Amino acid sequence: MHERERHRLILRAVGEHPVVTVAQLVDMLDVSEATIRRDIAALDDDGKLRRIRGGAEAINPVTSKQLLGRPFFVTKTLNVAQKAAIAAKAVAMCEEGDSIIIHGGSTTYQMAPLLKSKKMQVLTNSFPLADYLIEHSENSVVVPGGTIYREQNIILSPFESDVIHNFYASKAFVGAQGINSMGLMESDPMIIQSEQRLIAQAEKLVVMIDSTKFTQRSNMFLCRLDNIDTLITDDGIRDEDRAMIERADIKLVVVQADEEEDQNTASA
Repeated sequence: MHERERHRLILRAVGEHPVVTVAQLVDMLDVSEATIRRDIAALDDDGKLRRIRGGAEAINPVTSKQLLGRPFFVTKTLNVAQKAAIAAKAVAMCEEGDSIIIHGGSTTYQMAPLLKSKKMQVLTNSFPLADYLIEHSENSVVVPGGTIYREQNIILSPFESDVIHNFYASKAFVGAQGINSMGLMESDPMIIQSEQRLIAQAEKLVVMIDSTKFTQRSNMFLCRLDNIDTLITDDGIRDEDRAMIERADIKLVVVQADEEEDQNTASA
C-alpha cells in the first residue's frame, strides 16, 4: 500500500476514535509495526495528528462514525486463492431454492461469481455482493435498511425491526477477524451486533475463514464455538487449530488453495 493511502487511513481511524493503538493500525493496514510508527511520526511532524505512547490520537476528531478494522479494498487482496477455494466449498453447500444469509466480508464476497447459476433467496448486508448478484444472477436479493459504511462496504442498521427480523435462512455464511478456543472475534461492536442478528435468523452457522485468522486476535467476541455448525478453511491450518475445532465438535472442511484460481474473484 502506498504511503499516501496509509496516511489517509490512519487519519481516518484516529479521527473516529479517541485513541488508536499501533497494534490496531498494524492489523487494519497489514503492515509492520515499524512502518506504522514511522507513519505516525511523520503525521505528527506535519501536525495532522498527535503521537502518544503506543498509538495516536486526532487533533480535530470528525463526527461521522466509521468502523474499526481493515478496509474492504485491503482485505480483498489478501490470501485471494485461499478465499476463492473456501467460497467454492461454501457455494457447493447451497441448493436451488435455498434461503441463505451472507454477511459482508472479503471471503464471503468470493461467493458472488459462483452464485450466478443458482436461484435462491439471499439476504446480505454486503453492498458489493448484492450489487454483483443483482447484475449477474437471477437470485432474489434482500438487503437490510441502514447506513453503508464505505471502507468495509457493508450495510449496518441500528434498528431492531427491519427485514432481518422476518427472514428465515437454512444457513448463514460469515467470516471473522479471528478465532480462538473461546469463539469468533470481530473488530467493531457494530459489526458484532449486525452479525449476531443475522446468525439468529439461520438454522445453521457456516464460518468461512482462511488459516491466517487462527493467529488474529481481538478483544470483542461474536459468538462461542458451540454456535458454529461448519467451519471452512484452507490447508494452511495448523495441527493445534485443527484439534481445537474438532474438540468443539464442529464439522471442519479443509480446502486446498489453487494459486491459479485468482480469476474466480469478482470485480469490486
